[in-house]
Formats: sequence, C-alpha cells, structure tokens
Amino acid sequence: MSQIQLDRYVVEVLMPDLIGHDRSAAAFAVYLFLWSKCAATGRSQISYATIATETGLSKAGAQRAIAALRSRKLVSSRKTSPTSVPEYRVARPWLRALRG
Repeated sequence: MSQIQLDRYVVEVLMPDLIGHDRSAAAFAVYLFLWSKCAATGRSQISYATIATETGLSKAGAQRAIAALRSRKLVSSRKTSPTSVPEYRVARPWLRALRG
C-alpha cells in the first residue's frame, strides 16, 4: 500500500474548520479521498457513485460534500459534456497565502 503526504494545515486547520465550524465531516472525508486520488497527477476523473462507495457516504451525501468543497474553493471540477464524469482537482489555497 502506498502512502500519501498531507500538509499540516489539512489536519490542524482544515479538519476543525470543516468538521467543527461547517459541521461537514463528509466534506472533510471527501477532501481527503480526492487528495489521495489526485496525488499522482494533480487530478482525477471520478463519479459521485464511486466517491460515495469509497467513502461510505450516500450518493446525495457525496454530492453535498462536493458542493461544500466547491463553495469553499477547495475542489474544482470540470466536465467535457453534461453527462460525463467530472474531473476533479484539489486546491491548496493556503500555499498561496504562505508564499505571500
């Protein structure tokens, strides 16, 4: 099994913010899931059904989590057609703030 490396910010700031403040543990779980899927190439094409299955969420829960992450600009997605599977990218906006 391979390992992924997380920024300290994810555990020390983002986790309490999403789970405690936003009351969305699902959004944090989906963020971590997408982080691991995007680690190698920076993006991943994955369906809501797969996100739900892999995280243990319902499909509606996965959709709400993605919507919350998009609104916080932590995840971006794009589709090549209205019915295609989205391609996700995980944002790390705290890195821009650190660079100044």
